[in-house]
Amino acid sequence: MASVASLIATVVMATNKQTLEVYTFQIQAKFSNSPSFIFLVIGNAVASFYALLSVPFVFVVDSKSSTSRSSFFFFLLDLMIMGLVLAASSAATAIGYVGKKGNSHAGWTPICDQVGKFCDRAGASIVCSYASFVLFFLLLVLSANRSKNTTVACSY
Repeated sequence: MASVASLIATVVMATNKQTLEVYTFQIQAKFSNSPSFIFLVIGNAVASFYALLSVPFVFVVDSKSSTSRSSFFFFLLDLMIMGLVLAASSAATAIGYVGKKGNSHAGWTPICDQVGKFCDRAGASIVCSYASFVLFFLLLVLSANRSKNTTVACSY
């Protein structure tokens, strides 16, 4: 489910584009105009790919009476991916807020009045990204539970 949520967030944002005609000029709003939205697309694509790729490995590790090292390794990877999705979601949320509300101190006006479809799709992508974060967090809890009995052997 985490992979699907990340994939939906990626596809919705990557295909997000709206053209606006102001007098004789055409203005195009697209995700690639904002580094934060690019980060959202790349972060969720990586998370989706990781989730799909890790499923077979988890079953292989499970079938071979999982070792504590492999469980801890999956815990660390889940933690990194969860952090990546949270960072990408947060960055996109910040830019989305500025697009919706503007910033009077900086002189930035809101743009969502003009490109409503773009903003709605961006919002939907961000919501899916946060759903992905929650699902990755639950996976992290499961990974932590699995690796809680990990003992680290040191040999000097």
